[in-house]
Amino acid sequence: MKKKRAVVIGFVGTQLDSGRDSRRWEKWRPSVALTQHEDMVVDRFELLYNSRFSELTRHVARDIATVSPETKVVTHDITMRDAWDFEDVYGALFDFAKQYPFDTENEDYWVHITTGTHVVQICLFLLTEARYLPGRLLQTSPPRRQAVGESGSYTLIDLDLSRYDQIAQRFTSEQAEGVALLKSGIPTRNPKFNALIDEIEKVAIKSRAPMLLMGPTGAGKSFLARRIFELKKHRHQLDGKFVELNCATVHGDGAASTLFGHIKGAFTGAAASRPGLLRSADKGLLFLDEIGELGINEQAMLLKALEEKRFLPVGSDNEVASDFQLIAGTNRDLGAEVAAGRFREDLYARINLWTYSLPRLAERPEDIEPNVDYQLTLFGMESGEKVGFNKEARARYLDFAASREAVWAGNFRDLAASVTRLATLSNSGRIADQQVEDEIERLKKLWRHNGGGAAPAGDIDLSQLMGDEGAAGLDLFDRMQLAAVIGVCRQSKTMSDAGRKLYAVSRDAKAKPNDADRLKKYLAKFGLRWEEVQ
Repeated sequence: MKKKRAVVIGFVGTQLDSGRDSRRWEKWRPSVALTQHEDMVVDRFELLYNSRFSELTRHVARDIATVSPETKVVTHDITMRDAWDFEDVYGALFDFAKQYPFDTENEDYWVHITTGTHVVQICLFLLTEARYLPGRLLQTSPPRRQAVGESGSYTLIDLDLSRYDQIAQRFTSEQAEGVALLKSGIPTRNPKFNALIDEIEKVAIKSRAPMLLMGPTGAGKSFLARRIFELKKHRHQLDGKFVELNCATVHGDGAASTLFGHIKGAFTGAAASRPGLLRSADKGLLFLDEIGELGINEQAMLLKALEEKRFLPVGSDNEVASDFQLIAGTNRDLGAEVAAGRFREDLYARINLWTYSLPRLAERPEDIEPNVDYQLTLFGMESGEKVGFNKEARARYLDFAASREAVWAGNFRDLAASVTRLATLSNSGRIADQQVEDEIERLKKLWRHNGGGAAPAGDIDLSQLMGDEGAAGLDLFDRMQLAAVIGVCRQSKTMSDAGRKLYAVSRDAKAKPNDADRLKKYLAKFGLRWEEVQ
């Protein structure tokens, strides 16, 4: 196997590497000493320096050539205005790393972090950790006694965390704690949902950009938004508070005043000034649920506040500032709302960087059991009474909850309410068979009164079924109709059952109605099959 060339990348130490007269050989100079180790041959030394120290750099290069003729020294003038300014230093080193012709197949790179200012050393570390400098860190130390020819010691540090079990375990443990916090410790089992939460944990820690949480009512958008806030607060990324608003509850002038505040006398009834929720969320997190309900004017004001961190309260000529992070929630298809002219395209583009669709409870049957246990635990904490099912009752309830009969129109809100009713009516902390049967009948009646629990068209993500290109190629009319049909299909046991619901009127005019065939042909127009839409 061909041996790779050893290449060192490091800064000239303006103090440690200095010295011109003969006495300089009596002191330890890190860059020079690095080439004096008998057990290590440096094939090339990429010596970085600031232009003000070009003469010192020439002296260091000559001394390296004296003690190690086999080492080729290549000098690089890294222009920095201030070697203690983090942004200036990182930018200069990043530019160097981007243009440097790394050859990792034939060369090993060692990044020397003993010399340079502390800011230089930190930036070299970060660039190596991020693999912009694809090598290992090199740390050198002086000898115990200063003498001619003493080179000290050196240590190579590989930043591959997999090679450091304890560090890797701590990192993994910290990430697992973050994921558990987002899920409130619920051991969810649905693979797609768990993958979604894993990604949200990474984004929540690394990004301050807006998030968009999509999903039906009761899917947990507000719950997750608060958990994201708690995670960021735990990591010291937010100093402010969690502020929440359901945009469907405010309209007109009241919406603008609630969000952006107003000054005294701004309108009739404005007897005092009001700061508004955006200012209340300064340094914190603002969750706007049902953002699709905001008026066009409020959308424009929100966009300005997001981009500039400044806005005008109602009735005021003086801007105020607020630096908040936004999470938006919606059960609508905002893309369709943009096409219909009800939602601003520029605001949608601004909040659509990190978009996540939370699945309905019926799409996560394997997560029903751990959520039932979680709700029972919450009830016990609030009531001071531990409640559980008997074996038969638990099996019956969970079988029903995961069946097609269970519509869960309100998703996790329905489940939480159901478990609360069962726990409240339990005898001596045990939920029995008859209570479960009564609750099942109560749920069925509730869903019948709510229109059978068909999923709203806005909750159907057509791109998951047809691909982004296929969904984008549909007219708004076809998109809304198809989404409504799929919603009925998902709440039906068979294709015939769905067909009877969809063609309940027109089928009476046919001598031999074949509802299943009509539905099959309708889905085929869009390249879909019954099995795919379930």
